[in-house]
Amino acid sequence: MNLSASFGGNFIPLSQCSSYNHIRFKPLLYSPRIGCRSHTKFIFHKFSRTLFRGNVKVICRMSETETEHESNNDEERKLPDENDELPASDLVSADNSEQGSSQPVANDESPDSGRLQSESPVNDNDAVTNVDQPKVEDVKDTQVASGSPLPGVKPQQLDESIRIPKETIEILRDQVFGFDTFFITSQEPYEAGILFKGNLRGQAARSYEKITKRMEDKFGDQYKLFLLINPEDDKPVAVVVPRKTLQPEATAVPEWFAAGAFGLVTIFTLLLRNVPALQANVLSIFDNIELLEYGLPGALVTALPLAVHEISHALVAKEIGIKLGMPYFVPSWQIGSFGAITRILNIVPKREDLLKVAAAGPLAGFSLGIVLLLLGFILPPADGLGVIVDASVFHESLLAGGIAKLLLGDALKEGTPVSVNPLVIWAWAGLLINAINSIPAGELDGGRISFALWGRKASARLTGACIVLLGLASLFNDVAFYWVVLIFFLQRGPIAPLSEEITDPDNEYKALGVAVLLLGLLVCLPYPFPFTADAVTSF
Repeated sequence: MNLSASFGGNFIPLSQCSSYNHIRFKPLLYSPRIGCRSHTKFIFHKFSRTLFRGNVKVICRMSETETEHESNNDEERKLPDENDELPASDLVSADNSEQGSSQPVANDESPDSGRLQSESPVNDNDAVTNVDQPKVEDVKDTQVASGSPLPGVKPQQLDESIRIPKETIEILRDQVFGFDTFFITSQEPYEAGILFKGNLRGQAARSYEKITKRMEDKFGDQYKLFLLINPEDDKPVAVVVPRKTLQPEATAVPEWFAAGAFGLVTIFTLLLRNVPALQANVLSIFDNIELLEYGLPGALVTALPLAVHEISHALVAKEIGIKLGMPYFVPSWQIGSFGAITRILNIVPKREDLLKVAAAGPLAGFSLGIVLLLLGFILPPADGLGVIVDASVFHESLLAGGIAKLLLGDALKEGTPVSVNPLVIWAWAGLLINAINSIPAGELDGGRISFALWGRKASARLTGACIVLLGLASLFNDVAFYWVVLIFFLQRGPIAPLSEEITDPDNEYKALGVAVLLLGLLVCLPYPFPFTADAVTSF
């Protein structure tokens, strides 16, 4: 591959260097790395096979753990700070370029490649390469491995015409990236694109804007830039891929048809949940279909927080410019619905945008659900009787139990039935649906929130922990069992890559995200305190 090393402002093809090593790393990306970076102190003992004919040319030397970066375009180049690492070309005295001639000198020993010697001078047209090592452009089968910087991007059988040409890669290195944005130290093939490793300069968001602007000026919208965190070493990496490789997958069934079918089944389960007579014998529904109308009030109240949840997602996403697919409502025999699965169809720009969209739904759903729950405790039942429940049922939720104890007072006694407005049960179901969607796992709203708050690695760990906890809870709760199955098979993730995943959200949005996660915990965690003083003394 005709990559370039820089020396004194002139670019020399890497193939003219005396040697270079083709390095293979851990199984993260399964791809060779090529390039050269001079020793830390940039001590040049001797020049090997150097010929001066108007332009200075130098033979690069490197070890397996060393790579050299290239200089940036003169128009975009800015002086680095005092603490920045300078390239070798800036540390070599300019006196060397004033020499009129050069004699061939035997090479020094390289710690990795051994001693390379030549019996004749190197001419301008000579290309000294290591024939035993394949070139970067010869690598055709590079695939995205699990845990790679672009999770969720499936390996594809790509046509060679889609791959980024080596000339374009050179332009990206020399003219698009720079000292003021992302200082490249090495590169690796990545699917049809290229992955650059190096040092991020300044704020990630600002650097991303600069690099994107330069790419658009050079190539239009032909390529897409991702500025991500490498899961292997937690360092920034830049990935450039052709936009053709990021086309969304087509579904076998039209989205509107599948979403409509799931919606109809969910309406049925919402109605069925509020008709106990039909729940006892599901098959009797066909003979008593008219009884479903008795479940209409409860279905509407339960569905209100769910509907507000999805509408809030859509409104915030539209404002930001994020495209959402149609919501797939998930039916449930236990509580009527498990919420909805909503796909993000385009690439989210940054973590703050993802946080806004993910938190908008649960915040709206929780707000309406809590208002309805309070009204249920305050308003008397319309028929004067309401729903008779045992007081122990309020131990199942810290939020519902706390509100019940606050508003009912001494009427709430252990082991004593209590009459409540049916609105309490309906609103509680709506809160539970929102709380389930706020679990910090996979591609649920809670999983997207945790990713936006703490990054991809922390989110993956939370997902694993939540699946384990839900698996243990499923031994005692059938709702937990169905939900852990749903997460594991449909919502496990990973979340698709964002354009720029390095910048943290602003503090006010972080507070909203944490509030959603806490509200979910308050709904799902049990109320641990006794309701009466007599129960306290008995302990």
